[in-house]
Amino acid sequence: MIRNEYEPIRREYLRLASRYDTRWKFYSKASIRETLRRLDVGCSDYVLDVGCGTGVLLKEVSLAVPEARLAGVDLSPEMLEVARHKLGAEVDLRQGRAEALPFDDEAFDLVVSTNVFHFIRNPVGAVVEMFRVLRPSGRVVITDWCDDYLACRVCDLFLRVLRRAHFRTYGSGECRNLLVEANFVNVHVERYRISWLWGLMTATAGKDVAQQGNAADRASCGN
Repeated sequence: MIRNEYEPIRREYLRLASRYDTRWKFYSKASIRETLRRLDVGCSDYVLDVGCGTGVLLKEVSLAVPEARLAGVDLSPEMLEVARHKLGAEVDLRQGRAEALPFDDEAFDLVVSTNVFHFIRNPVGAVVEMFRVLRPSGRVVITDWCDDYLACRVCDLFLRVLRRAHFRTYGSGECRNLLVEANFVNVHVERYRISWLWGLMTATAGKDVAQQGNAADRASCGN
């Protein structure tokens, strides 16, 4: 069951689901491009997208690495329905919250989240859950708005008042601390602009130090 504090998000994306991909095309394309650059999906990887929305990122992964297994979770049944049409039945899509992921412990090699954390009411709970569902040597990649940039700070202040679905944005230091406190290692947060105005950040981290050698252990595509 989705908690009442998330009802504003459910209502907003009930209205937006059918036109989300076109309305936010530039923003989504840029943020997903930057995320994929850092994701490094292997052919034998099982990938979870937290807040998968209409499945845009998962679709890009499926095209780039068709051998990878994919799963996604999102609050909005309407967004998930769009994703199902886009991705097909072979992708495991479930409704749920980032703070209570409906998946088993140590199920995934990679957990990714793009443009979601400014909606999450309990970010500590979310990163703890990401840690739980990652396999030993797994990696997490998180991209979201970056409060280090003035435009994001100003937008955050307005949205806290005017948009009930919005919760808050975070700075790069806060993002790093969230991951470190959840016991992630090799935490790296990179901030950058996707336009002259708007700035994002992408955080990458591992579940343990053995993740550094994980890429070498992956099966080669087609072998």
